[in-house]
Amino acid sequence: MASAKSSEPDLIDMLIQTNFLFKDLDANWLANCLPLNELKQEKLYSNRAIYTAFRPETWLDVLYVVVSGGPVIIRSTPLDRIIAINYPGSCFGMRNLPFGYGLVGRAFPSLVEAYKTTDIIKIPLSSIQTLYQEPSFRDRYNLLFELREKFQYHLLNCSTYPPQAVAAVLRAIVYQERSLGNQPDAEGVYVLDLPIDLIARASQLNHRTVEQVIKGMQKVGLLETAKAGDDADDVIRVVDAEGLKEAYSATRGKVSWWPLR
Repeated sequence: MASAKSSEPDLIDMLIQTNFLFKDLDANWLANCLPLNELKQEKLYSNRAIYTAFRPETWLDVLYVVVSGGPVIIRSTPLDRIIAINYPGSCFGMRNLPFGYGLVGRAFPSLVEAYKTTDIIKIPLSSIQTLYQEPSFRDRYNLLFELREKFQYHLLNCSTYPPQAVAAVLRAIVYQERSLGNQPDAEGVYVLDLPIDLIARASQLNHRTVEQVIKGMQKVGLLETAKAGDDADDVIRVVDAEGLKEAYSATRGKVSWWPLR
């Protein structure tokens, strides 16, 4: 019992220091709102389904807070297209909680899974509803819904023109991570753990084409290769986020570095 009690403040500190929803909130106030004995810290393993989102009249009873690892993805069916990517500092499950925008933010059944091993904290629905009464928390919570819509809006702009399709995915993630305050780093670089497979499934391109586009973007200075200090093998470093706009808004023939017309 003593060890459980000693771990409780660590979870509160972890939420305040690492997560968009809780960052810089008063620790004592947050501890009073959260039943610490009900907070659950878990590890999610890759290629294992967490739950199926958006089932009719089926709701979650917890919010998932991403602490480290990941990303966690949402895959739509039947096209197996990725419609959400969640990194540390974010949350998932909001659209399957039965209050607020969750009541209207529905979609087609989609699989939620950890693409890589992920550490999360589960927060009970009752606690989220209590916190939701606080205006500053409510504004952040509602912003998560806005970012989900904007992420999918970017994906709607994935054309069959490969530079534009890949740029749309990268812009979606850059916008999301910047809005959540997770990125960029001190040098203005967005460091994304983003395997080629995720880009391909989000943009509906094949792996080989995505690889060629990434090489082209590196050649013209939009991206750079991973550095020795990066944590993951699949890191993509976006060094010119604004420069991605040219490719993102391009139609056929407007990107000089792409050889195919």
